[in-house]
Amino acid sequence: MVLGTTSGAGKSWLTTALCRWHARQGLKVAPFKAQNMSNNARVVEGGEIGSAQYFQALAANATPDVRMNPLLLKPERDTHSQVVLMGKVSESLSALPWRGRSEKVWPQVAQALDGLRAENDVVVIEGAGSPAEINLMGSDIVNLRVARHADARCLLVTDIDRGGAFAHLYGTWALLPVEDRARLAGFVLNKFRGDAALLAPAPEMLKDMTGIPTVATLPMWWQHGLPEEDGLFDDRMSPTQPLPTGARREDVTVVVYPRISNLDEFQPLKNISGVRLRWARSAADLADAGTLILPGSKHTSSDLAWLRAQGLDQAIAAHAARGGRVLGVCGGLQMLGEALIDPHGVDGNAPGLGLLPVVTRFERDKTVRHRTASFGALRGPWSALSGIAVQGYEIHHGQTLAHTAMAAAGAHAHAVMDDGLAWQNDAGNVLGIYLHGLFEDAAALHALFGAASPTLDSVFDGLADYIERHFDAGVLRSLALQAP
Repeated sequence: MVLGTTSGAGKSWLTTALCRWHARQGLKVAPFKAQNMSNNARVVEGGEIGSAQYFQALAANATPDVRMNPLLLKPERDTHSQVVLMGKVSESLSALPWRGRSEKVWPQVAQALDGLRAENDVVVIEGAGSPAEINLMGSDIVNLRVARHADARCLLVTDIDRGGAFAHLYGTWALLPVEDRARLAGFVLNKFRGDAALLAPAPEMLKDMTGIPTVATLPMWWQHGLPEEDGLFDDRMSPTQPLPTGARREDVTVVVYPRISNLDEFQPLKNISGVRLRWARSAADLADAGTLILPGSKHTSSDLAWLRAQGLDQAIAAHAARGGRVLGVCGGLQMLGEALIDPHGVDGNAPGLGLLPVVTRFERDKTVRHRTASFGALRGPWSALSGIAVQGYEIHHGQTLAHTAMAAAGAHAHAVMDDGLAWQNDAGNVLGIYLHGLFEDAAALHALFGAASPTLDSVFDGLADYIERHFDAGVLRSLALQAP
């Protein structure tokens, strides 16, 4: 099990690396995270799970399964989340105070974990936040309770780049119950810059104080290629490879609203040397935008209100009026239309940005499925996608149709994919699509940018190679042994 001293310490990517490393030893491996809070989700058999567990399953050469993330919390407001249990939205659990959910969901969590343990040689478990949050220990179903149930050997990882790493490690150890300290097999220092020899004598002192060895010091690595689970990428994480002679760097700007979802699907753009991926939170950030993307949203109407409050609605409209390329994905597609209609109280009513003559109606039931679909004939700056078949996934309540009154007045929404999956405006520069994963599709990526992104397998192997180089000898193999 991988525990962390804080959120963002590196649990998700280290779990992914461990999944691939153990799978390369010829073992049958599965990931597990009892509860994930994230608006980044992927479609699997039976529903949806957090994106991190989806990628961990692929790293383990396993088929992603709802049991790998039995409880997914998708924040819609600061004080409310949609609860997804075993892949399906649970309205009853969503209505409960969060402290009241633990005992109700623990049986399903334990059953899912037991099933994976019975079917696999190794289960690599990811914790959440910190296991030492003393205000949460009584209702914990993702850290210590899981570690005890699985009798897991644990690593405790910390982000040394933040500062205070040894205090974080010691403080976490000190706050753990004595019986749980015994589960710790080692400390891991993540995101270290400089000469590791300068850390001495702190690791030895920490071992004297706790009995726990520091088993790895992992150098800072910005460009490992794995999507960030919840954070955004910054310019330090952008590719730095020189462009071929005469090549032009493509600028892609993603608007970042408070309830942004599925941002992991843009990772391939970060991995292409000819693309600069940027994030926009203000109108000024759009001043020199090339391709502008409105991503998915877990709460479209409130994110639309936020856009307007920031003046981003006018900046987006001005970009489109100049002929700039605009793409809306899922919630972004809904925002580009004329109106959001919500008869069931799913998301909220709101006027749209008016850049596509379409209307979205929110239905009670959520569409969650994989899809392969082909683009029809596109015009303007998106014409390179014409006729291309792409694979992706849908996660949405909204259903979008052409605005009949506007069509009668001469403003047409062109359906460029079957089943209302994609729409384009008359001018051809504004495109909306329900299908997530466009930039993860090799054919679409090549058509738009003339380039390919590294394969996920190469990314996973790179992670496994990395931890093999930097962990103490024998530690990785010992983790798969039965805990005492």
